[in-house]
Amino acid sequence: MTSQTSAQWWQIVAALSPLAILLAAVVAAIVGLLTLRQKSSADARALAQRTEADNRSEWWRRTQWALDKAMGPDADSKALGLATLSVLARSELARAEELQLLDIAWKSVMTEDDGPAEHDGLAEDMDPGTRIGDNGDIGSADESEEAGQ
Repeated sequence: MTSQTSAQWWQIVAALSPLAILLAAVVAAIVGLLTLRQKSSADARALAQRTEADNRSEWWRRTQWALDKAMGPDADSKALGLATLSVLARSELARAEELQLLDIAWKSVMTEDDGPAEHDGLAEDMDPGTRIGDNGDIGSADESEEAGQ
């Protein structure tokens, strides 16, 4: 009798083993899908971060070019540089610290010569009292001046 009950127990386990294998395969598939989803999400975040870094790097390269032009000796180049800086300052890539640097450069060039207004209207919207760093990211001019103190 004991050999018969042992055999029945073993037969039950043997009958359930394909079900256990199927369950293990389903668990492995779920873990694999979750891993793929996490890797895909991490890759997307890394790509977005790399894209933003590349965009900011290009923005800074253009800003350096515009600063070089704005600080140059030629009046037409100054006007072009200042107009370019004005456009770059409105970019969402410009951060508060960089906008403060652009304000300093702007004031430096504008006090050096009373503005590039006589140069074919390239900088017609520029006024020596204008804050070049107003792109909406750092609040009002009073707040940014307080931040600089």
